[in-house]
Amino acid sequence: MKKTKKLIFLLILCLLILSCNFSVASETNYDLYSDDSEIQDLNQKIKNNQNKIENLKKATEEYAQKIEEYRDKAASLKNQISLLDNQILKLELDIKTTQLQIDKIKLEIESMEFQIDKEEKDIELQKNNLIEYIKLIDQTDQKSYLEILILNNSFAEFFNQLNYLEEIQNNIKNSVDRLKLLKEAIEVQRADKVTRQEELEELKQEQEAQEEKLKQENKAKEILLLETKSSEIQFERLLVETRQRQEAIGTDIVDIKHKIEDRIERLRSGSTSPKTTLLSWPIPAPHTVTAYFHDPDYPYRYIFEHPAIDLRASQGTAITAPAPGYVARIKDAGYGYSYIILIHDNNISTVYGHVSAMYVTEDTFVDTGDVIGLTGGMPGTLGAGNLSTGPHLHFEVRLNGIPVNPLEYLP
Repeated sequence: MKKTKKLIFLLILCLLILSCNFSVASETNYDLYSDDSEIQDLNQKIKNNQNKIENLKKATEEYAQKIEEYRDKAASLKNQISLLDNQILKLELDIKTTQLQIDKIKLEIESMEFQIDKEEKDIELQKNNLIEYIKLIDQTDQKSYLEILILNNSFAEFFNQLNYLEEIQNNIKNSVDRLKLLKEAIEVQRADKVTRQEELEELKQEQEAQEEKLKQENKAKEILLLETKSSEIQFERLLVETRQRQEAIGTDIVDIKHKIEDRIERLRSGSTSPKTTLLSWPIPAPHTVTAYFHDPDYPYRYIFEHPAIDLRASQGTAITAPAPGYVARIKDAGYGYSYIILIHDNNISTVYGHVSAMYVTEDTFVDTGDVIGLTGGMPGTLGAGNLSTGPHLHFEVRLNGIPVNPLEYLP
């Protein structure tokens, strides 16, 4: 009798523990409703989406291969247009693939929510079962074994009653085990749901970036056709002019640096800031890179190797000096390509392209954080030039006049 009361106490305690939120690490398979038709339907939709994703990825790989083939060909308007066409088609497939991945994760989250809901209902059911079992044991516990024997007509009925009590205890154990399994499953699924929701947000951001890139690629093709008037001769002219401009910037930096070395040294000797090659970001956060240094996906790669990083910035964003420096050159080209060159210590210089307004003058010094101008890049506006696809900052870092990867100098 004491043993039975002890069992009741332990079971009640177990119920209290199980009613709390807790998580038990386990490698158990938590597919508790694998036979449920609604979950099976959702899983089939997930599988169908995955098959579509795989097929799109194969098609994307074919376009990627074509793009690589065009990159190895000679620079010509025909090849440049073909390269842009394939990059546009690849981006369109990338966007479709990302959308399918988004839909797939949404279905997975829906399936998880459905299972969590069923498991929560099952938990309530198991708790109610336990309460009923405990009531039965408690009622039986009010009678001694002698009373049970007297109340039954035969020893067979007496032993049947004992077997019944044993069956109830087994049912209690099974219910407790089921509750534990359900608790473990529901906690794991909730954690998985959070992970899937984070992945969903990342995919949405990726899709936005892909759509923005697609707009740029289409704009690049439009601008290129406009600038060249579909003429190979005009393309060659554009090619030569752009490359000459890039070479001129490098020459300017080297020539000016030699002329002002003593002035920069005097500036440094009077400064309390230690020499460093680490630069600050030239625009406020977030620092979204839309084209990387020597980016293989740069839309005008046939015209020139991208010597900078492009930073997303709305038209008219303040550009700040990333380190103390000397204002070496200001090129105000009206509606052409306008830029600013700063020379810093340790043979480092920086170039800011598509500048829509200049706030500094040549042959002056600036300190870290000083506003030197405003960003531009919107086609057809001041400072944008003839090859800009949208508002951004073209940011170069040069070592002894030679372009290097700016990301290696930024925090």
